[in-house]
Amino acid sequence: MAGVQVGVGAVVRDGGRVLVLRRAGAHGAGTWGLPGGHQEFGESPEITAVRETLEETGLVVRPTVRLGFTDDPMPEIGRHYVTLFIGCTRLGGEAQLRELDKATALAWLTPAELRDRRAELFDPLGRCLDAGLLDGKSA
Repeated sequence: MAGVQVGVGAVVRDGGRVLVLRRAGAHGAGTWGLPGGHQEFGESPEITAVRETLEETGLVVRPTVRLGFTDDPMPEIGRHYVTLFIGCTRLGGEAQLRELDKATALAWLTPAELRDRRAELFDPLGRCLDAGLLDGKSA
């Protein structure tokens, strides 16, 4: 059995909205999630957030705050993650889909709009929202 893996979600804000991607391919296909992915050996969570956001969306971001984490067992795929959420400020670029095998759409949604779509959210993003990690702390 594999150990717990570390995932990183980049909370990229534009005003009161957060960038989300509709996932494709791997687990969570069809749900909305944050830019992000696996933390690689030698990377800080902040570096992972910057790298993954650039790879997935073309946006250049600066990490500003560690918002918290969620515990995300995924028994349906035999994995268990701890997901770290990093608040990021957008420095440049226009959001675009750069990895079509991983995401099929992108949107800028407010936390309230995300709550309205709770059933459509990737589990770690849903838990992040439920824990209030998107409220109160500005990136």
